[in-house]
Amino acid sequence: MTHRPTLDADDYETRRLKALADYQILDTQRDDAFDEIVEAVSLICDTPIAVVNFIDRDRQWFKSEKGLGVQETPRDISICAHAILQPGVFVVPDTTQDARFANNPLVTGEPHLRFYAGALLKSKDGYPLGTLCALDYEPRELTQRQHFALQALANQVMAHMELMRSHRIQEALIRELQTTRQELEELSSIDSLTGSLNRRAFEERFQQEVAMIQRGAPSGALMLIDLDNFKNINDTYGHQSGDHVMVRFIELCRRVFRQYDVICRWGGDEFMVMLPRTSPSEATHVASRLHQQLAVTPMLINSANSLYCTVSIGICAITNTSTMDTCLSMTDALLYQVKKEGRNSTAVEIEGAS
Repeated sequence: MTHRPTLDADDYETRRLKALADYQILDTQRDDAFDEIVEAVSLICDTPIAVVNFIDRDRQWFKSEKGLGVQETPRDISICAHAILQPGVFVVPDTTQDARFANNPLVTGEPHLRFYAGALLKSKDGYPLGTLCALDYEPRELTQRQHFALQALANQVMAHMELMRSHRIQEALIRELQTTRQELEELSSIDSLTGSLNRRAFEERFQQEVAMIQRGAPSGALMLIDLDNFKNINDTYGHQSGDHVMVRFIELCRRVFRQYDVICRWGGDEFMVMLPRTSPSEATHVASRLHQQLAVTPMLINSANSLYCTVSIGICAITNTSTMDTCLSMTDALLYQVKKEGRNSTAVEIEGAS
């Protein structure tokens, strides 16, 4: 037997209402499962009225009802508000002969209720939430079988509510897992230092771009960028300053390149940028803007001076036959050419060259 916790009346009611709220049942739509239970109560108890109701702070609300035609009534005239204070099945054979209900508006006026039998609906931790009840316009008694059936059906109401709550919890967990998985996928595709795509994610995006070109989209351009003399920056200013330079460089790239261009930290001090729907010659104009912005934007500022960086760039086309290996080989060779000629410049694949 479940005993009420030793709380004062206000604390107990607060906890009871919280237990009711946890089921998220109030003001929900009709449910066939509850309607079928109400029909069964009406048939088994041979009463014109049957109700699944829950006692809220100031009202009793009917999840399902037969024979009443209303959705809720004030709590202060609710017979069920008395029933939740009683264990098991609460029976009033004749309301007009019971001092608690003889003057109740539902007894003295419409619908002139004379008989009440309510089986308690209790939460798992023992708080009374409402009742499954049978009502009649005539005084009567429940048989032993009807008494048993009413309690058994009340247990089914609570079992269904527990199942509904379990489904909500499961759905919430699934949503949480999906969100976590999405966050992990994003983290696994992002370079932790710069916030740009990492190599694996960029290669996947490259494959998608080639597939789009094969389906008829215009060709694109691929840009391999190397921060010139980056080792000297680390050696002179320290690795923390070197990290700051790379972060600042990516911030500058986001201002120079278009929103749909794909920026990647390829590794170390090398970066890849994919420019969809862009020819290599058009990409050289973007590279020129990058050189210009680097010339006027310090990558590192300290008390002594400001550090400006330069980059070497190789550009090739992305076509319907491109692979990551062939584009990397081409841009790497172009980058080597720029470095050999003194850095801080751009070399581009001759369009149409194989």
